[in-house]
Amino acid sequence: MATSPPLSQAVGYVVVIGLGFLFAMGMIITTYVLKRYQNEVQTSEMFSTAGRSVKSGLVASAVVSSWTWAATLLQSSGVAYRYGVSGPFWYASGATVQILLFATLAIELKRKAPNAHTFLEVIRARYGVYTHLVYIVFGLMTNILVTAMLLTGGSAVVTSLTGMKTAAACFLLPVGVVLYTVMGGIKATFLTDYIHTVMILIIILIFAFTAYTTNVNLGSPSRVYDLLTQAAKAHPVAGNEQGSYLTMRSKEGAIFFVINIVGNFGTVFMDNGYYNKAIAASPVHALPGYVMGGLSWFAIPWLAATTMGLSALALESNPVFPTYPSRMPDADVTAGLVLPNAAVALLGKGGAAATLILVFMAVTSASSAEYIAVSSIFTYDIYKTYFEPSASGRKLVYMAHTCVVVYAILLAGFSTGLYYIGISIGYLYLMMGVIISSAVLPAALTLLWSGQNMIAATLSPVLGLACSLLAWLVTAKKQYGNLSVGSTGSNNPMLAGNVVALLSPLIFVPVLTFAFGQQKYDWVSMALIRLGDDSDVAAMANVDLELIPGAADVSEAELLAEKTKLKRASLIAKTMTVVLTLALLILWPMPMYGTGYVFSKKFFTGWVSVGIIWLFCSTFCVGLYPLWEGRHSQVRTFKGIIRDLTGRGKPPIQGRMSVVDAGSSQDDEGTPTREKDRKEAEVGTKSE
Repeated sequence: MATSPPLSQAVGYVVVIGLGFLFAMGMIITTYVLKRYQNEVQTSEMFSTAGRSVKSGLVASAVVSSWTWAATLLQSSGVAYRYGVSGPFWYASGATVQILLFATLAIELKRKAPNAHTFLEVIRARYGVYTHLVYIVFGLMTNILVTAMLLTGGSAVVTSLTGMKTAAACFLLPVGVVLYTVMGGIKATFLTDYIHTVMILIIILIFAFTAYTTNVNLGSPSRVYDLLTQAAKAHPVAGNEQGSYLTMRSKEGAIFFVINIVGNFGTVFMDNGYYNKAIAASPVHALPGYVMGGLSWFAIPWLAATTMGLSALALESNPVFPTYPSRMPDADVTAGLVLPNAAVALLGKGGAAATLILVFMAVTSASSAEYIAVSSIFTYDIYKTYFEPSASGRKLVYMAHTCVVVYAILLAGFSTGLYYIGISIGYLYLMMGVIISSAVLPAALTLLWSGQNMIAATLSPVLGLACSLLAWLVTAKKQYGNLSVGSTGSNNPMLAGNVVALLSPLIFVPVLTFAFGQQKYDWVSMALIRLGDDSDVAAMANVDLELIPGAADVSEAELLAEKTKLKRASLIAKTMTVVLTLALLILWPMPMYGTGYVFSKKFFTGWVSVGIIWLFCSTFCVGLYPLWEGRHSQVRTFKGIIRDLTGRGKPPIQGRMSVVDAGSSQDDEGTPTREKDRKEAEVGTKSE
């Protein structure tokens, strides 16, 4: 590690605080503009679901941004440094398939619970209170682990590059995120996700072109290849074919691949943030959004790690490398410092500044989704469900805002504690599957299989967690003779715990289901989940509720047409995800792994070139396409601003003013319900 940080603490504070407030101010202005010209009032529905009207381009950029954690850049570069070219590919493919497979769940969620605010609402609608409470615990554990990983990884890099105290970084990184999340809700996260994603893509392209075209010490794939060959002779990789960094056959890399796949199933399928984005997507845009997002994201860890991880290997024998003449300590690799060291070696202080901005973008964009996810759980699954079922839209918005602030403070403190006891991003990344993956299968079957009963859905995650903890700790104790951060964080114990967590429900679910009888669920209770009543918020804002995106009543013919499209999309999603999963996990990598092929210089050049081309395609999908897709709204907003500036005022709002009781009926408890809810429930039942 460098004896002194390449940047001053002042630079760290300017980036962490200054950029945070800049984004916050930008979103305050954007929220005002959307309210004035697009009628996007911050009702409880808009805050949590963006009116269920987000198009595929923004969905794709949000998926990319949410999945681009600090670990995406830091951990992937670390496995490239350890295992060579196999590490980036195993990381990328092992974490892309979950997004592609999740597209199927996203469509099923839109079909069967069109008014849901969280996935946990669906659990309660089907199984009842006890199962709901179990999944609240697993959902919150997922969000806590992901947020802690973001803050521990991000703060470690900020400290390494600027010397800022780690505790200060943990508490200051969330400040700007909390501000713009509270002001703009999930729509703010979509818009800032777009900006973050574009900046991340640009910085990765700068790193790639520097390493492979312009750098004086590298400058071409051919030169990098030669230096990696020399590095393999100096310190061959145990378990790699011929000890080479230029082969897909890597024993430890393959173990990481399995851990990566298992752990990431948990962090996608149990993270309410991904369900939030599926809920916020317009029904016809959910599938293309998730598929585009998954394929676009693949290039980010693949190219970033192939560039930065391999550059670190190639340059660590050069005086420009921060740890020269020594290799990087293993603790620094685990802490995620391969990428910042490589950036400093490639671009000096400019590389350090670019890395600081890159990590800031990755941490803040992903953490905003986590804050919304947790606030949705507390607002709808805890407060509205168990404390105040008839809460008004205004009260729900207040609770959501409060939850974002409180959760951010608690997690900053928790992450600081993890730092002081020696738990880093690498440890958390490997451990998360052990803790949460036992809930993946029963959660997915909630939407995919009508037979799973309440007992199987409730007990399988708990029994799976007990088994995974046992397998993890027993393996560590047996192999190393002790239980410590070092022993429990090694590959074999983590592999045992992760695999048992994901696969044990394959036994528990069918045994418990057939032992206590299949449920034969009819999907009706999911369709009866109601929208929040935001007429009070709309009245305060002097905006017709019918004009707020997603709030207008829909005709039965429109609902039937929507259901038909979703049913077709469901079939496409299942077919596409199977094909792409087979391609990324088997057809592409396994022939090279099985044959033990060591890359030739030409093959390595082609490998790098494909990564760069893929990232350009990603830039088009999540950078340019959303602008084209939203061109009509942009033109309408621009015209409205021109009318205001020229003194003509904005165009008059068409429609009637809603009042609290207008167009609504009430149930036995006095809870407002809307005609749209009834129609969707009826149509949903007919279409099954």
